[in-house]
Amino acid sequence: MGELLADHTTLRLGGPAHRLLTHTDPAVWPDVVRSASGEGTAPFVLGGGSNTLADDAGYPGTVIRMATRGATVRPLGGDLVEVVVQAGEPLSALVAFAVDQGLSGIEYLGGIPGTTGAAPVQNTGAYGQQISDTLTHVIAFDWHLERIVELRAVDCGFGYRASTFKSQPGRWTILALALRLLRSASAAPVAYRHLADAMGVPLGARPPLTQAAQAVITDREQRGLALPGSGPDARQAGSVFLNPVITPVQEAAVRRAGGPVHRDRSGPQRTSAGWLLEQCGYRPGTRIGPGVYCSATRTLTLTTRDDATAASFTSALRQLAAEVFEAYGIRLCPEPVRPGLTTGSWEVPAMPSHRAVAKSSSSNRPPAVVSRLW
Repeated sequence: MGELLADHTTLRLGGPAHRLLTHTDPAVWPDVVRSASGEGTAPFVLGGGSNTLADDAGYPGTVIRMATRGATVRPLGGDLVEVVVQAGEPLSALVAFAVDQGLSGIEYLGGIPGTTGAAPVQNTGAYGQQISDTLTHVIAFDWHLERIVELRAVDCGFGYRASTFKSQPGRWTILALALRLLRSASAAPVAYRHLADAMGVPLGARPPLTQAAQAVITDREQRGLALPGSGPDARQAGSVFLNPVITPVQEAAVRRAGGPVHRDRSGPQRTSAGWLLEQCGYRPGTRIGPGVYCSATRTLTLTTRDDATAASFTSALRQLAAEVFEAYGIRLCPEPVRPGLTTGSWEVPAMPSHRAVAKSSSSNRPPAVVSRLW
């Protein structure tokens, strides 16, 4: 029996890994590869475990816990610099380092749990800023080619919480990444109205860098977007569903109901997954299933307690997605990563039930949107 994945994930769920390797020294990566190769099961790379739902049965292969640390700064000319950061460096620590060095470009990503190496996988973003905004290239190990490669940002397939690394899980292990940041006492323009209002500045303003970074941390804590160190909400994985793409008809219906609509950078209109859950009657603190609750401050964040299992957490996600689909015909896509899962393994039925069709026709709710779930 190997180490329990529950001890390495923020949900505190998951059985034993067949073998768990902790990678701390970039120079010995070839040794890690040799240890993990030849098992027949692709190694799963674990960062901070803040977006991972490990199975109750554990993982049958090798889990590599990425724990390399450190960042270096190289001048590029003028006010531009390149920051090369190791994959195991916590993202929050990198943001704090950049702000302390007077470097703008990632200040709105403060307070997000997890490692820097995980950020390109999800194209981590917040408050109108994404890691892909400043990323120039990724250094990764290609398990197909069995060598270290350098992937330019244009090769990473970035989109809303999407990337090539996410769509082809298991092929690459990110070892380090390079960001192009700007020496500046001012933050990047505020692009998120809620944050602008909280800071008392207009959209597009460039507040002092340290002030903007602190405002993000404060706002995340007040809105339940931070990962608490203790208490009933400490066992969580943040938002459990992506904000779903909606059709023009669905957009009109959501607007009529007073719901939020926004356009992501790749073009599609989206609505709030949290708002949809609340329209289905869920609220902060609601019990969803055995050991699984909405957090005390935020419906879209599910927390676990001692009687929770990965199975009960998965059932809770299915339940929420099915109710939203039946009520609105909109499919929700889960955010947490499941070790060993390479394609969607469960879906809400392709068409709404007869009950959902009746509800949609009588209340002008939108038609279904096809979107894959686990």
